[in-house]
Amino acid sequence: METLSKSPVMLYTEQTPNPESLKFVTNRMLYRGTADFREAEGAREWSPLASALFEFPYVKGVYVCNNFVTVTKEFSYAWEDIMLKLKEFIKNYIDEDKIIIKEGFEEEKIRRESTSVGEQYTGDEAELVQKIKELIDTYVKPAVEMDGGNIEFKSFDSGKVTVILQGSCSGCPSSTVTLKSGIEGMLKRMIPEVTEVISEMG
Repeated sequence: METLSKSPVMLYTEQTPNPESLKFVTNRMLYRGTADFREAEGAREWSPLASALFEFPYVKGVYVCNNFVTVTKEFSYAWEDIMLKLKEFIKNYIDEDKIIIKEGFEEEKIRRESTSVGEQYTGDEAELVQKIKELIDTYVKPAVEMDGGNIEFKSFDSGKVTVILQGSCSGCPSSTVTLKSGIEGMLKRMIPEVTEVISEMG
């Protein structure tokens, strides 16, 4: 077992549909769940890795999920100038077994989400919401994760489904297309009560 934990950290990059975001994929499980940081403040509180990445002047967003980190850069920088520095930094960070996400983050996220939703669904609507969430989790989430992002159900109100886009999907030009043609189309087909899908940035 000892040799297994010391296997070298492998790291490679993958393009995402968002030209400003790049996915850094490793052979280690970094965090079972999703952690999206849009500003340094939240990162400082919950993720030493994200916080350290925000120290770079060109890092605008950090998203951690399973075995990858998606970094969103400032528009004025080119990937060819910064990619190797980031790759090296993330690789060394993981290699040194430093903390990625602090204990308690998931609980805090759940607590925040339950208070921000605020409205509880009842009867038929509760069933609909359950169906919508299942469809998103089963069909949409895996595809979005492959692109270095995440999608979360936020609310359902008289036919309108609101979702939150995170990681590389946040601010990505092609995510609007995906949202409208793919997700909205599927939900409308499967659940006739859905009339529209709108997104918010995570």
